[in-house]
Amino acid sequence: MRVEIWSDIACPWCYIGKARFEKGLAEFAHRDEVEIVHRSFELDPGRAKGDTAPVIDTLAEKYGRTREEAAAMEANVAASARSEGLGYRTEGRDHGSTFDIHRLLHLAKARGRQDELLTLAYRANFAEERSVFDDEVLLALAVEAGLDAGEARAVLADPGAYADEVRTDEREAAELGANAVPFFVLDRRYGISGGQPSEVFVQALEQAWKDRPDTGPTAVGGDAAACDADGVCEVRGS
Repeated sequence: MRVEIWSDIACPWCYIGKARFEKGLAEFAHRDEVEIVHRSFELDPGRAKGDTAPVIDTLAEKYGRTREEAAAMEANVAASARSEGLGYRTEGRDHGSTFDIHRLLHLAKARGRQDELLTLAYRANFAEERSVFDDEVLLALAVEAGLDAGEARAVLADPGAYADEVRTDEREAAELGANAVPFFVLDRRYGISGGQPSEVFVQALEQAWKDRPDTGPTAVGGDAAACDADGVCEVRGS
């Protein structure tokens, strides 16, 4: 079985959803026969490289809230992350273009280190004092994930490297009707949107394992918190 996951490093519900999916996968009897493929989705595709702003300011602007209200929103998301055992800083994080991160993730996919790099990038962005919008931080993360430093640096230096792969992922997301992330597709048969509870993923994995006619992605699990294509992330208690 193949599970494709469209996500963005800037999306807190992608960070949380990855942890919840992995908990569900751990309970799935055929987990060793599941191939995980991470796909690219940019919440802010028009943002220029180097154009960064504090997350709290970005939230306040997008939602039309005060900084205090935006900080409260972040605190609610942080509580959900911490309930999954994830670190989450509510202050000092930046928001910016994730295009270079996605390009590096495609290099990591080609080298069999995609999940390792994604995990490190999420942790750096949400839990650590490291900006994923800095090339030197990205290079360090790539090396930590097991990639060659020279190869990773060459990708970062060439804006065209793996750019087509990123855009192909994004086109596929649109074709599948995904306008928010995280978005999980199981064998191109079932689709799950948002950071669902782990038991929803267990149910979906078990259903997808059965040999049913392929009629295109079918929604499983109802609505859940997600981040949409405009970069707006729902805030829920869990």
